[in-house]
Amino acid sequence: MMKKKVKQYIQQTQTGGKNREQVLKEFSRVLDDQIEKIVLFLLQQQGHLASRIEDLGEQRAALMEQQSDLSQICQLREAYREVGYDLVKLLRFLDINATGIRKILKKFDKRFGYKFTDYYVSTRANHPYSQLQQIFKQVGVVAVVGALSRNLAYLQDNRGSFSSIYDHPSLTIKDPVIEQINHSVQKLTHSTNFMQFLGQHALIVAEDMHSGSDLVDDQSYHFLSLLLNLVNTFLYMVNTYIIVPTADDYSVSLGAAATVCGVIIGSMAVAQIFSSVYFSAWSNKSYFRPLVFSSIMLFLGNLLYALAYDLNSLTALIVGRLLCGLGSARAVNRRYISDCVPLKTRLQASAGFVSASALGMACGPALAGLLQTKFRIYGLTFNQNTLPGWVMCLAWLAYLFWLWISFKEPGHIATENSVNTQSSDSAHRVSGNLEDGLGQPLLLDAKDRDDEDVEDNDDNEEDPEESHKPATSLAAAYRLLTPSVKVQLLIYFMLKFAMEILLSESSVVTTFYFNWTTSTVAIFLAVLGLTVLPVNVIVGSYVTNLFQDRQILVASEIMVLIGIVMSFCFTPHYSVPQYVTSAIITFVFAEVLEGVNLSLLSRVMSSRLSRGTYNGGLLSTEAGTLARVAADMTITAAGNLGQSRLLNATLLPSLVICVSSIVATFCTYNSLY
Repeated sequence: MMKKKVKQYIQQTQTGGKNREQVLKEFSRVLDDQIEKIVLFLLQQQGHLASRIEDLGEQRAALMEQQSDLSQICQLREAYREVGYDLVKLLRFLDINATGIRKILKKFDKRFGYKFTDYYVSTRANHPYSQLQQIFKQVGVVAVVGALSRNLAYLQDNRGSFSSIYDHPSLTIKDPVIEQINHSVQKLTHSTNFMQFLGQHALIVAEDMHSGSDLVDDQSYHFLSLLLNLVNTFLYMVNTYIIVPTADDYSVSLGAAATVCGVIIGSMAVAQIFSSVYFSAWSNKSYFRPLVFSSIMLFLGNLLYALAYDLNSLTALIVGRLLCGLGSARAVNRRYISDCVPLKTRLQASAGFVSASALGMACGPALAGLLQTKFRIYGLTFNQNTLPGWVMCLAWLAYLFWLWISFKEPGHIATENSVNTQSSDSAHRVSGNLEDGLGQPLLLDAKDRDDEDVEDNDDNEEDPEESHKPATSLAAAYRLLTPSVKVQLLIYFMLKFAMEILLSESSVVTTFYFNWTTSTVAIFLAVLGLTVLPVNVIVGSYVTNLFQDRQILVASEIMVLIGIVMSFCFTPHYSVPQYVTSAIITFVFAEVLEGVNLSLLSRVMSSRLSRGTYNGGLLSTEAGTLARVAADMTITAAGNLGQSRLLNATLLPSLVICVSSIVATFCTYNSLY
């Protein structure tokens, strides 16, 4: 009906029957009416569920007073579960309507060329009587969930249990229906905790509890293979940052300028631009072979990096880092977690991916600080410049051996076609369940839906069959990017650019201004890396429960901007407190920004970018990698101006990109709801 209304408004405005203001007011009223129907129906159904729980509570009290047999308690527990399954149906129904609201707003904006969504959301979302809040930030079911959880915990051992969810907040009810309810509530409210916040950093987002893409079960899940993927992530991040404290000294020892460290560090990121694509495609067919290839390339790259000193060859040094970048298997690590880990543990695995990355980022510079020695064996030099390469050679060799004997290739490497087919079948089954369970007021029956699709097929944003297919090229993926997604990718580019500038030039800047030793630089970088997890604990556990993601996004961007401005050298005497304070502000709030940014990115991105080779994870990886390449090239280019001007020359692009991202964020702010 709403689609037909949009068509009518188009015709009426073209013929002069109604002006734009009349259309906006009438469409707002119609949409308000439809949302009110949804909300009132939701409240009505919640009342029915509450009445059933109250009746079951009376039965439970009666059973506890008398000596009941186990069969009666089991029947009561199943009755509670039935209420839970009906609640899941209600939540899925609400999710479908939330999606419908987003789509009709998008359609109206597209057909009229008018930002009606901005107006509608800004006027409705923050009103004290907001009904949009009931749909998009729905929290009324929490009391129902609490009642179900408490009673199921009471009956969990087929007898009255004296443990209470209120006395033990960390007590987790291991019940399938509670897990499904929690997943549905989180999907609607976008509420978060520490584990979920970390998982969002990885951009590995579960689509649906019964998604056809969830082809793995507990029997086929292999924990050791997951662990090997996480170790690969950890070692790669160590490999990336272990050379940062000594890259400038290494380049000088080979006869180049200290600022050539930007090329040395950035060459790994250059190769990663290409490796991300072929590893993402390779992971469609295998996980073991890409990981083996990655280990071999990283072993050879580090070997060449270590030998470059005795070869006195800057070329060998850079080629070694390029080989390391060609071994970047982060796309495989992400894909393995998404495809081969059971849904109930996928969030923890995603958090593990981010934690492994953060730990590697801290351990890399710290390890470099410990390698301050020099000796020769059989004509090979081992010093602070070459030891990072030798140490990583041994690490990747040991990892390759462990991978070879322990990794288990998943038995369900499904083709994209079968995934899409099953996903489509699953969607039809869910729709059928919804109709059977909730039925009447707001859902069309199957025939009506088919007729509606036929009538309105010419107006769909995507062809029905094409709408479930993943993008088949970078160009196709780019065409799926809405302005909101592009802005989020710009923000991701900005934060990675700012962080890379800070980290890569730290050794040169601190040596020039403060005469810091390699060990001091290594400690400083390690401390920065160690702030990642504590910051995520605070943001994931507390801040995201107090503010909307888009509010945290803007605040974090502004704080990054403040950190960048504070980093500029305005006086001849640049002090350590100024540099350290500005670095901590920039780095910490860039980390906060990354988590919120990827959370919003997963929310506004097309579902077609959640599958296939050219997925959202690949796009974010490419954006971040391009940012690192651009930052490292900026450092090298600015080195031609002299070390005294290096800091300000490299901070200026960061400042411009940060301001641009803030402006772009405000332009799309209301679409991030």
